[in-house]
Amino acid sequence: MTTKLDNDTILELKLERARISFWHFCQLMFPKFFTDDRKYLREICDSVQEFVFNDEEHFLIVNAPPRHGKSLIAQCLTAWLFGLSTNYRVMTGSYNERLSGLFARTVRNMIMTEKVGDNIVYSDIFPDTAVKYGEAAAAMWSLEGSNQPNYLATSPSGTATGFGCHFLIIDDIIKEAEEAYNENVLDGHWSWFTNTMLSRLEEPRKTIIIMTRWANGDLAGRAFDAFGDKVRSITYKAVHDNGKMLCDGILSKEAYDLITQEMNADIVEANYNQKPIDVQGRLYKDFKEYEIAPDGPVQNYTDTADTGTDFLCSINYVVFDKEVYVTGVVFTDEAMEKTEPEVADLLFSGNVNKAVIESNNGGRGFARNVGTILKQKYQSNRTIITPQAQTRNKESRILASSAWVQNHVYMPKGWRIRFPEFYKQVMKYQRKGKNEHDDAVDVLAAIYEAVTNDRKIKFLDRPPGEDTRDRVLRML
Repeated sequence: MTTKLDNDTILELKLERARISFWHFCQLMFPKFFTDDRKYLREICDSVQEFVFNDEEHFLIVNAPPRHGKSLIAQCLTAWLFGLSTNYRVMTGSYNERLSGLFARTVRNMIMTEKVGDNIVYSDIFPDTAVKYGEAAAAMWSLEGSNQPNYLATSPSGTATGFGCHFLIIDDIIKEAEEAYNENVLDGHWSWFTNTMLSRLEEPRKTIIIMTRWANGDLAGRAFDAFGDKVRSITYKAVHDNGKMLCDGILSKEAYDLITQEMNADIVEANYNQKPIDVQGRLYKDFKEYEIAPDGPVQNYTDTADTGTDFLCSINYVVFDKEVYVTGVVFTDEAMEKTEPEVADLLFSGNVNKAVIESNNGGRGFARNVGTILKQKYQSNRTIITPQAQTRNKESRILASSAWVQNHVYMPKGWRIRFPEFYKQVMKYQRKGKNEHDDAVDVLAAIYEAVTNDRKIKFLDRPPGEDTRDRVLRML
């Protein structure tokens, strides 16, 4: 004999199930997103719950594609933990203060939502948990009945001083590819995580890192390396190896192809399929930076854009004690009618003595026009402009010069901000594989050739009776 349950009993069973099951809590809070057919969401939620109650585990890393619910799961987890115990203290870390504040407001609003009609709200599930009156608008707030703050939202630029927590949740602290290519940024994240955030943990010392993968040296990658078998890991690709999508309702194959068609392949693979950008594969690591350039004659090398997709790259530099100090850059894909005045201004304002402008593909006319602008606009003949053809293989030149450039070229402090496009192209150039652009690194290679040429000439001086072939063989 079966007993038919009334509606009130069914509701109470749902509420009780949500109190003991994180997945069912998420379903009641966001029923349109946490649907039964999205099996990967259930798998994540169940694994998160197992981690929370496993005394032997202290690190959990969840990697999944953008827009697939990672942040929402983290927000729901924070609210669910407070429902389990108003004595818990949770600290969350996001990319910046704005996003950490958004995270905090979402959790706070979830807890404070007032009941309207028959909709299930947080207080139905956890009636004894409420945000303390007067603290609802802050990124750090307490729960009713608690004598200390229960929640703090922060970021690498924020503060965690004076706050201890049982659960630390890091939610997507890399914003864009430029940061993934920047080892200083990645080092900063790791230092913040290890020196600041981990020091705030108290028993049971649970750390959850939820993020899209970017680089081998990102926070998730370094946590894997540092804590090894102590890490529970959950990883989902947007596209399975068989070509099927993780969740067509969130990201269809058609939408995926449209979104990613203009993206760099390495970013697509990192963000959507959790194959991190190999920072070790970059041609250049971080450059040495200077604050004040040494005195000396200023030189320039300019490579005009060969095609509509290329960039003009013009670099001012000073050579001091056989080291190169970059002092100014024009880097743009604008048309020549705009770049000619910009380069002329760079030469004049930078007090350039000698400038070499590649004469390939219209470069000779470009050089002539820049010289005319200097004379007519600035009444200056200080800069000697020399057109120069470039016939050597570009890729070979770039690779051959890279070690010298890395060790002997100094960038001005803050060059990432001063010359963002130039910085991005230099720091993402890969030693192997296809590179979309090579304009910036090509000019660095040309500067290497110009600076080291004097020393090569000494070895190429021809002894009496030695022909060109003999000189080349001797040089090799």
